[in-house]
Amino acid sequence: MNKFVVAGLLALALVAVVVFAAGARGKPQIPPVANVDLPRFMGDWYVIAHIPTFVERDSYDAIESYAQAPDGKILTTFRQRKGGHDAPAKVMNPVGTVREGTGNAIWNMQFVWPIKAEYVIVYLDDDYTQTIVGRSARDYVWIMARTPSISDTDYDAHLARLRELGYDVSKLRKVPQRAAEAPPTP
Repeated sequence: MNKFVVAGLLALALVAVVVFAAGARGKPQIPPVANVDLPRFMGDWYVIAHIPTFVERDSYDAIESYAQAPDGKILTTFRQRKGGHDAPAKVMNPVGTVREGTGNAIWNMQFVWPIKAEYVIVYLDDDYTQTIVGRSARDYVWIMARTPSISDTDYDAHLARLRELGYDVSKLRKVPQRAAEAPPTP
């Protein structure tokens, strides 16, 4: 990859992070879940639906994977295919830091130093199989599950939760997932 492509990608990432960081101003804090058992939360989460960032528009097979580092940081791998199931996989590796005193439910997600984006776990089922991650700005949101699909009943319940949190659910986009395949590799 030549230096101009790398510089362009870094510039796009910086713009995305600035948008993330600025988005929450003036809005009330979105309520997080009371507590997250981080070891149980780690692993792969399929993105079922989202209000996408510009990086995620037209994504397919999107999967967010978390692993807790020895220093407590959350090492994240976001994989997606742009435009179709057969497109090459794209990978991003932001690093999360859990905010103290939040029951592990609010993280700062860093894509580009020194800017950190808010990441709030606003719903998590008892079995740690479905979650919703949002932001106080109500600009982006991710409905995720341990499986590539969820029932219509569960999806409708998530829509109701998002409406109650102040989201415009008409902006949600379902992410096409290959139901029986392993997560995409780079």
